[in-house]
Amino acid sequence: MEFIKLTRSKNRWPFIFLLVLMACQLSGCSSQADQKEEAPNIIFIFPDQFRNFSLGIWSAPGYDEYIQGKPDPVVTPALDRLASESVVFSNAVSNFPLCSPYRAMMMSGRYPDHNGVTANCHKDREVSLKTDMVCMTDVFAEVGYDVSYFGKVHWLRNDPLFTQEGTYTGSTEAPGGHYINSYDTYIPAGPDRHGIDYFVQMIKDDHFNPMVYSSDPKVVEGKEDGELYMPKRFSAEFEAEKIIDYLENTHQQRDTEKPFFMIWSLNPPHNPWTPESTKMEYYDQYTEEGSVNLDHLLARGNSDDSVGNYAPYYFANVSAVDHYIGLVLDKLEELELSDNTIIVFSSDHGEMLGSHGKQGKLVLESESLNIPFMVKWGKKLKHKVEDYIVSVPDVLPTLVSLAGFEGEIPSGVQGASHAELIRGKENSPLAKPSSALIMNYDSRGLYTKKHTFVVSEKKGYVNEVYCYDNIKDPYQLNRIALKDMDNSLREDLKSQLTQLLIKTDDRWYQEGVCSDFLTYN
Repeated sequence: MEFIKLTRSKNRWPFIFLLVLMACQLSGCSSQADQKEEAPNIIFIFPDQFRNFSLGIWSAPGYDEYIQGKPDPVVTPALDRLASESVVFSNAVSNFPLCSPYRAMMMSGRYPDHNGVTANCHKDREVSLKTDMVCMTDVFAEVGYDVSYFGKVHWLRNDPLFTQEGTYTGSTEAPGGHYINSYDTYIPAGPDRHGIDYFVQMIKDDHFNPMVYSSDPKVVEGKEDGELYMPKRFSAEFEAEKIIDYLENTHQQRDTEKPFFMIWSLNPPHNPWTPESTKMEYYDQYTEEGSVNLDHLLARGNSDDSVGNYAPYYFANVSAVDHYIGLVLDKLEELELSDNTIIVFSSDHGEMLGSHGKQGKLVLESESLNIPFMVKWGKKLKHKVEDYIVSVPDVLPTLVSLAGFEGEIPSGVQGASHAELIRGKENSPLAKPSSALIMNYDSRGLYTKKHTFVVSEKKGYVNEVYCYDNIKDPYQLNRIALKDMDNSLREDLKSQLTQLLIKTDDRWYQEGVCSDFLTYN
């Protein structure tokens, strides 16, 4: 029976699906072919450091009312089209706005203190996504999907397990004993790939000089899995090419009898922001006759031109990312896969781009926290903009449920499924989330549409408490100190934050951090 090919014979699923199929045949339900069509393909796309304000749609009438302050003057036609066919969320947040913590939350559906990644993975740190944790890719592999990953990974502890030439040995003994990069590292075949069948990993924050490792020798000019390959090409272009090959199944990269689950993690528009690391053909559209007008580019009312002077390079790579994503979306349509493919676009965190005089991320302010999040699924989802809050651990349960496998959400997942709300199910008992837990190394906070409330600690005690009014002060120019907060508002935000820390079993709750201010009952 062909439908059984959707499952892996090594687990219990073939037997269960056989029973389901026999029951369907007896009851006269839809054909095997129809059932196979009902299992959607899924593509989860997330560029690195792509802030929500850098989507062209927010400049269009009917969209601009959903975000805080002015958007960026970007050119993103492919993503604008995708948004026009998607459920778009204006208040998605990166709960811990940093590469590795985001990736671990997205994969595991759990917050940092439970998935093992409480900082960026680095050669001087022990943090690493837990090997035995059942992740989103594990779930889709178990229910019979072909699972692929293209691009940046950055969830594994970085150890010196390579030769000087960059070949993985798995040992610190010679010829091993070398690192390939200070941050990200190659993930060898095995449990740390978490069910991924087809693997094209890109390493290094250098857009024209990525380090590539792959399970497919044809991707890396005949090299084996674990041997370093340097294509000397723009990373997003290289990835899009290999994804299109995968979709076309040019050399049997996937089983076309199975649906596929794909993650595509692009490195641009992450820094460096230099001509050498920018797709410069997209640069001129952010100049005026060759001159850069930062007053125009840095449209948000909290930007420091002297700090955000890299804006044209950032935006050029935003537009480059848009172009290559557009090529993949076009290929899905050409291959008639688009109607039954769930396409998600998001990012791991934002970028300050000179706002508040800051660069980068790991800041509990909107430019760093607010990320894109949109979901398209052919005619099954109606376009709309939602302003309720989505958190990163919600990705796993939402996609697993949306695909029809809600019974397979791993126990211990801390995120919530938004599948019913995304589908627009009437009379859904699910409440729309009104807040999110936000954090960095020394702070915990609460994000609501109306307020951002932050408590920072020093040696376990309160260091600072402040709040922003996101409605009256969309650029967060006026930090409201604890002594100046309205009493009832302060107590409400404090209570909501404490409840979230308890609910997520956060380290602060476990260790009583800031118990001189937060009441853990």
